[in-house]
Amino acid sequence: GLPAALPALPLELTVLYNSLLLTVGEESDSVIEGEAEEIRQGLLRVLEACGASGQDLSTEELWQKVLQEVKVEELQAPLHRVGALQAAWWLAARRLDSTTSLFRLLSTAEDLERARCSEGQNELLSLLKAWRVPAEEAPLPLVQSTESLKEVLCTTATFLQGLQELEAGNFPAALFLLQEATRGFCSKRVLAQIHICLSCCSQRMGKPQTALQYLRRAIQADFQCLSALSHVAALYHKLGKTDAELQALALLYEALEKKTPAAASSSPYFLIRTELLVHTPLLSSLLRHRHPSEVKYLLAQRCLQDGRVADAVEHYLDFLTLLKEGLQQQVPLHSDSALPRIPEVFLEAASALELAGRHQDAITVCKEVIRRTTKLIPRVLQVEEKPEQPECPLPEAGLAGRLPSQKKEDLHCLAWRAAGYLHQGWAWAMLGESKEAVMEFSRKVWRMPSQKSVCLSMPEDLLSEVKVLHKIRLLSLIGRGAQFLEQGKHKEALLDFQHGLQISPGDPAAASYLVQALWKLNRKQEATAHWQKFSQSSTEKDEQQERSPFSFRPFPLYLISCLKWATFPHSESLTASIWDYLGITSQDSLS
Repeated sequence: GLPAALPALPLELTVLYNSLLLTVGEESDSVIEGEAEEIRQGLLRVLEACGASGQDLSTEELWQKVLQEVKVEELQAPLHRVGALQAAWWLAARRLDSTTSLFRLLSTAEDLERARCSEGQNELLSLLKAWRVPAEEAPLPLVQSTESLKEVLCTTATFLQGLQELEAGNFPAALFLLQEATRGFCSKRVLAQIHICLSCCSQRMGKPQTALQYLRRAIQADFQCLSALSHVAALYHKLGKTDAELQALALLYEALEKKTPAAASSSPYFLIRTELLVHTPLLSSLLRHRHPSEVKYLLAQRCLQDGRVADAVEHYLDFLTLLKEGLQQQVPLHSDSALPRIPEVFLEAASALELAGRHQDAITVCKEVIRRTTKLIPRVLQVEEKPEQPECPLPEAGLAGRLPSQKKEDLHCLAWRAAGYLHQGWAWAMLGESKEAVMEFSRKVWRMPSQKSVCLSMPEDLLSEVKVLHKIRLLSLIGRGAQFLEQGKHKEALLDFQHGLQISPGDPAAASYLVQALWKLNRKQEATAHWQKFSQSSTEKDEQQERSPFSFRPFPLYLISCLKWATFPHSESLTASIWDYLGITSQDSLS
């Protein structure tokens, strides 16, 4: 409350400098945010002591007024130190232009000349490197030297500009700045973060091996930088190196489970550090830590995709155990989370169990999916885009008044329940229980429109969900038809395969089963004609499917076992029989 006095101002500004640094230090690793109101009040007291006012000025204008009008020699060094703190706050807010303007004001003519001679292309960095605190006769004690603060500011500015260029897609400029930042004054943790950014930059430049080298350097710099290990696994996945990817994921899961306490960020310790000033959305995204459950799921998923069934089963069962322990409350939601919806995880686990021959366990898992999703499906689901267009009737299905997101969720639940019945049907079939299998396959063999009519009336964002439903119905018809063949009900089997081909014309499995059904009905000439037709049109059909809206993404992983079981198993013997028949027919026509 005392009035400002020039003789006391050097002490006041030094106390302000030290107190702000100590306040930041007490908050440990909390990032610096917002404005430093204390700095503004300090500048106003300087103006007050000089008989001026600046209440209506912005902080930038206040600094300009103080540095241009206050020429008291004893105030120059304290003002420069407080200016460096102001730069730290502005860098934390990514106000690079404001920081540049401030250091233009702080720089002497000699500093500006030195800056132009050194690095004219990057004004902020050259100003920072050339800036010096004016000499003073009796300097007061400081809790952090201005030399170390200057080094931190240089590294921070370089790192931030590198991130800015990376986000803008200027990869060569980003690479140069980030490499420059690695030579700056920073902790091992920040050095690891910079190497992760360099890896990201190299990867986007199409240099995966260089990206891997940077990730290795990140781990060498800070062995607790687990986000680097996560990026290593993702990069190996893109390179198709499954063994290396699984090894990286296993190491990552083990490290996350140990929960090692974080190491000290730097030595010696400084109150203002680069890690407190750099916190951009891009960096946060690159450094996001995966939850152990996400890594466990990735291990299960990759093993299933790669055909490592036993390992996949083990990881899926571990993951389901985590679910029982309240996993959903533990995992923070992220847009880039590896975790799919929980019913899909259950269905993937069922697929793995089926492929491992554990069909009863798969049935148990699917019952849980069916139980949980049945109550979520509305009685009617109307998915057409306009009222005058034909409806797409689905089982127990859509509400005309429901929002698109609600309709999409309804379709998801519908697909999950239908997939549960489908899995149970194939599981019973593998156990030799044909009657039970037919019953499960029949539960959801519902009537659906053809793909052509769906393409005309379906909102684009629902196409992928309806495509999955079509595939599930097709697999159900193939499964039931195959069981009818085993039971000797060839006519019923033929009808199912014909319906399957209406859903997906030219499907290889349905087409082959149709030919077999005709063959068993002794309609050999018709069977041969269909076989020739499907054989000749297979290449053309593949090209049409590539252009079809229903071919824009692969089917869910949880259908992998059903797709395997639905493959026609007697192609060679059926083809040989048809060739024999064609040979006999041609001989009869010649004679």
